[in-house]
Amino acid sequence: MAHEDTLATKGNFNRRPTLFRNFISSAPNAKFPPELNRYHLYVSLACPWAHRILIARVLKGLTSIIGVSIVHWHLDLDGWRFINSDELAQSKGPNDHSNGTIDHVYNASRLRELYFKVDPNYSGRFTVPLLWDKKLETIVSNESAEILRMFNTEFNSLLPEKYAQVDLYPKDLQGKIDDINSWIYENINNGVYKSGFATQAELYETAVKNLFVHLDKVEEVLAKNHAEDKKQEFLLGNQLTEADIRLFTTIVRFDPVYYQHFKCNIRMIRHDYPYIHNWLRLLYWKIPGFQETTDFDHIKYHYTRSHAKINPLGITPLGPLPHILPL
Repeated sequence: MAHEDTLATKGNFNRRPTLFRNFISSAPNAKFPPELNRYHLYVSLACPWAHRILIARVLKGLTSIIGVSIVHWHLDLDGWRFINSDELAQSKGPNDHSNGTIDHVYNASRLRELYFKVDPNYSGRFTVPLLWDKKLETIVSNESAEILRMFNTEFNSLLPEKYAQVDLYPKDLQGKIDDINSWIYENINNGVYKSGFATQAELYETAVKNLFVHLDKVEEVLAKNHAEDKKQEFLLGNQLTEADIRLFTTIVRFDPVYYQHFKCNIRMIRHDYPYIHNWLRLLYWKIPGFQETTDFDHIKYHYTRSHAKINPLGITPLGPLPHILPL
């Protein structure tokens, strides 16, 4: 998440690279082979990068194979934490994630403990998502784009056919997916952060204008698909792919958070982008995996109460209501 990234001296927002880049693989003699209940996922429900992985976990039928621990929505100077004993006692049961969960593997108090367990001298970021190997007691990966690809293919031998045949990165579309991912990531996924964390007015204005140029471009893509065939409801026609997942986690946060908190307020999704708005609501209301992994309380509380430089009073706006409109 952005709170742990660096701001360059000239006021630009720069996201530092992730450091753990191992891969679960079904290849013979792989260090991290696919196995039932061997891997555990650490996430924040607020983080759009972690949200990608939660969606894929549902779409690929991995919920009974890969467990999840959820950090508290508040991010402080020591990084992400898990709920404490008082918060656990106040929870309404094992499915109450209103403030997060405990660490189900080690009962750690903070995510950073896992990074230090792997490397006591670790000096990088303590980020989510984090994919953990319980057998070797180490981090597999903290790179969301690569975890997404692992979930798509590497557990298929363990899955029922209806989930194994779900392909979020089909071979015939890989070139197009990579292309659309590249400009959406740089200008939209990361664009909201470039706008929100800019420390000079001219840098903010450049970033936010560029963000809306590319939201306009997404609107054009969806409008063109719809004009060609009304069944082409996704970014790449009539097939849901990882490109939709990667964009969704930014767009679902746009009106409730980025519009106000990151000053991305030239236009709203619900009022100014009819095709993006229809696409957003289709995913949220109609496709399993999207609604149940979206927690607007975590999202709004995290951004508005963790970023003291942006919102020093920590007051969370009530609107827009509802957070997402019905179909």
